[in-house]
Formats: sequence, structure tokens, C-alpha cells
Amino acid sequence: MPQLNKLRTALPGGLGGDTAPPPSARLRTALTVFFALDGFLFAGWVVRIPAIKHQTGASPSTLGLALLGVSAGAVITMMLTGRLCRRYGSHAVTVACGVLLPLSIALPAQTHSVLTLGLVLLLFGAAYGGMNVAANSAAVDLVTAMRRPVMPSFHAAFSLGGMAGAGLGGLVAGGLSPSTHLFALTGIGLLVTAVTGPVLLRHRPATAVTAPKQRASGTREHPQRMDGRARRIVILFGVIALCTAYGEGALAEWGALHLTQDLQADPGPAAAGYSLFALTMAIGRLTGTTLLERFGQTRTLVVGGTTAAAGMLLGALAPTLWLALFGFAVTGLGLANIFPVAVGRAGALAGPSGVAAASTLGYGGMLLGPPVIGFLADWFSLPVALTTVTLLAATAALLGFGARRVTHT
Repeated sequence: MPQLNKLRTALPGGLGGDTAPPPSARLRTALTVFFALDGFLFAGWVVRIPAIKHQTGASPSTLGLALLGVSAGAVITMMLTGRLCRRYGSHAVTVACGVLLPLSIALPAQTHSVLTLGLVLLLFGAAYGGMNVAANSAAVDLVTAMRRPVMPSFHAAFSLGGMAGAGLGGLVAGGLSPSTHLFALTGIGLLVTAVTGPVLLRHRPATAVTAPKQRASGTREHPQRMDGRARRIVILFGVIALCTAYGEGALAEWGALHLTQDLQADPGPAAAGYSLFALTMAIGRLTGTTLLERFGQTRTLVVGGTTAAAGMLLGALAPTLWLALFGFAVTGLGLANIFPVAVGRAGALAGPSGVAAASTLGYGGMLLGPPVIGFLADWFSLPVALTTVTLLAATAALLGFGARRVTHT
């Protein structure tokens, strides 16, 4: 977990006062835990996809249709989450999704047909989409208050959680059924939410605290409505996020199947593929703040997209398992900071509305990518389908270079 940054506020009571961490530190810790839980649960599901595919008798194309349930549920929820956050607060919505997501993850292992799998994945996708937009909105509020580009650190927690979830899945894949494994994840998720959720519920988001002062002084941290220029810029960064999140979703839901089906890897090494991808993504994000402060947004976006494109080309077409794993690792390193930079920039331009719009586009790419991969795998082959990740990562690099005039870095 990244080192906590504290606001420059005096501790009450002077030298003999309360030495507890300030609210910003406690909030950052709690949000970091929720990002990690999100990645942990999602990875726990994706590493069991091959087993559930066999259980339901799905072909690549029908599995892609079932996975579209995740996409549909998430995108619909993302469109509503911004309103829910404005009405009830991003902290409350994050905690509510922290309950729904663990409950829904147990459902896919109880299905025995593609239709029922797709239906329960609608619920899982709704909880997953709500968690991501609410947590990102809360994180952007806190980043604004801290006045440092620490957004990548939250996404590093997601990646570390994904690495842990995939690693655990690889360890238990040979000994536990998907049903037992996913039920255990339900218990873990509910326990973490019960322990961490009260911290978010006790503290209002930073923007909610500062809003009265901003109204009194006649200033605003973010515009309430996006004008035409801001909307176009937010869409641009949303498309950048979409291009890179497409690759993350493709590797999450098809990476293990590619390694087992095309390179004859055992379940453990196949699960390790996503774990390695998540590890290098986490490493890249843990250094993201330093990279942004030193090199700026444009170079971070361009170099990241180019690196990911090269890595995925190797990962998709490599003839051996170890070369494919190396390609996955390079891809994770390249994709690491593009999504948090894009969402953070949209939030800086247009506040919660910008976060919601960019997140919806971005996570839409993550969730719509796997069904597209499924259809392309049926028409061509899975390795060829995965090369679309290379194409979109290169597109993100080009768009990032084109956005240099609005990033000013």
C-alpha cells in the first residue's frame, strides 16, 4: 500500500493533543482498501472463467454473449451512479456496492447454462460498475483536496488486489470447486466491507466539506455543468481510458483461456498470467505519481500506450508460455497509468460529471472488450483476437499525443 500523504492541518491539542491520523489519511486508507477489494473479487471471478465455461458448456461466442451480461449491467449502472453519488454521496454508494459485489460474485458458479450465466452476470456487472464509478468519484474528491497527482496509487491498489485474487485462484484452482472458491470470496468481501465501510460513512467527501466555503467566497473547485469544450475534452480522455481498459478486460477474461487453450498451460500457470499482468500494472501505478511529476501527462500516456502495444503483440502471438507471460508483464507496465491519468484529468476539468463520463467510457471498454474478443476468436482465432489490444493501445498513445495541448505537459 502506498505511503499516506497528509494534509497540512494541525493536530488538535498541540503537542499533547490527538495523535490519530487526520481524516484525509484515514479516508485514503479506506478508499485504498475498497479499490484493492474490487480488484481482488474481480480477479477471483476471472480466473474461474475456464472452469465455469466447461460447467456451462459454452463455446467462445456464447461465452462472449454471457460476458456481455457483465458489460450491460455495469454500463447501465455507471450511467446512474453519478446521480446516486450526488444524491447520497460517493462514500455511501461505495459502501453499498461493497456489499452487493461480494454477494453477486457467488452466483456464476451456481449456473449450468449460458442463459442463466448471462443473467446472473448482469447483477455482478451492476455491482462492479457501481463500485468503480463511486470509488473513483470519491478518490478524485480526495486527490483534489490533497493537491497531488496520487490517483495512480488507488488504481495500484486495484491491481495489487487483482494480483492477490488471481494468485489465490491459481493456488486453489486444482483443489476447490468454483462454487466453494467464490463463496469464500463472498465471505471475505463482506468482512472487509464491514470493517472498512464505517470509515467512509463517518466522513463526508472532500468536495462536500469545501462546497459551503466555495459558495461563500463565490468560487467553485469544479464547474457544475460542462460547457462544449470541456465536454469534448472529457470525451477525448474517456476514449483514451476506453482503449486501455479494453486491454485490461481482455487479459482478465481471456488471458487464462489463451494460455490453457493455445499454449497448453496448466490451470496454475494460466492463472499466474493475469497475476503477473496485475503485478506489473501495480508496480507501474505505484511509481505513477513520480512519473507524472517528472515527465508530465503527455509523455506518460504516449510511452505507456506504445509499451502496451508492443507487449500485447508478443503476449498474443508468442509460441511459448514464458514469452507470452513476458508479453503480459510488459503490457501491464504499459497500461498502468493511462486509465488513472485519463479519469483524473476528466475529473479535474469537470468534477464528478467528468469522472462519471470518463469512467463510463473507460469501464465500458473493459467490459465490452471481452465479448468482442469472443466473437473474433470464433471467426479467426483467440491469438488474432487478442491483437486488437495492441491496436487500441497504439490508438491511446496517438490520442494522448494529440491531447498535449489540453494537458499542457
